[in-house]
Amino acid sequence: MGLLASCGSGNKPQAGQSELKENGQAKALLQGIWIDDDMDSPLWRVEGDTIYYTDPEIAPVYFRILKDTLYLHGNELAGYHIDRQTEHTFWFHTQNDNVIKLHKSENPGDTINFRTKAVEVIPAYTEVTKRDSVVMYNGTRYRAYVYINPSKMKVVRTTTSDEGLNIDNVYYDNIMHICVYEGRNCLYDSDITKQMFTEVVPEDFLNQAILTDMNFMKVDKTGFHYQAMVRIPESSVYNVINLLIGFDWKLTITSAK
Repeated sequence: MGLLASCGSGNKPQAGQSELKENGQAKALLQGIWIDDDMDSPLWRVEGDTIYYTDPEIAPVYFRILKDTLYLHGNELAGYHIDRQTEHTFWFHTQNDNVIKLHKSENPGDTINFRTKAVEVIPAYTEVTKRDSVVMYNGTRYRAYVYINPSKMKVVRTTTSDEGLNIDNVYYDNIMHICVYEGRNCLYDSDITKQMFTEVVPEDFLNQAILTDMNFMKVDKTGFHYQAMVRIPESSVYNVINLLIGFDWKLTITSAK
């Protein structure tokens, strides 16, 4: 027996699911702190319709129980077949076909593992980073600036835990600021966000990626060349985007091949 709903089309509610009545008794039994039998450590604290994790960097998730399936409504909907549920035990299959076996905690001290209900958002940068490039072109001296500005815009990345559960981590995105000067004269001045790359980067990638870097590359007869990087947090998966600020001071965005 395996996962009933996983990433992709199989992750969507089955036909008629919205009309199914939630199993209130099963939901009531799930309230409390649950201990992983294998690790003998707390995995979840269930309160109402929300599951909280011991790791504050994992976002709490809304859940429902329909018939014999536990649905976690995170960034991606996932369903897990329930094998056994009693007042003190809860067994279910994960997407890697493991069976997670939990038992309800009877130790009041386990609450210390869930000290906060707020998710801890992970920043890529903690302060503004400035880069200043001085370049000469056709006898004219220019300064090309890049500012990397941390923001409060949240990006949710879904991964699979060691147990085979979908988990969501939340990160702060960045805003890049580009400006070009000739002496004291500002020739170009603009913020750059990842949303500006929708024509050259797939939307599903952008939704889980953050704008991590921006570098001035060169100036030539076409204008000032920059490269931006959007990366899936804590991974080696990224896209590079070319930005050209022409001498008409218009911005052109293309994918780096």
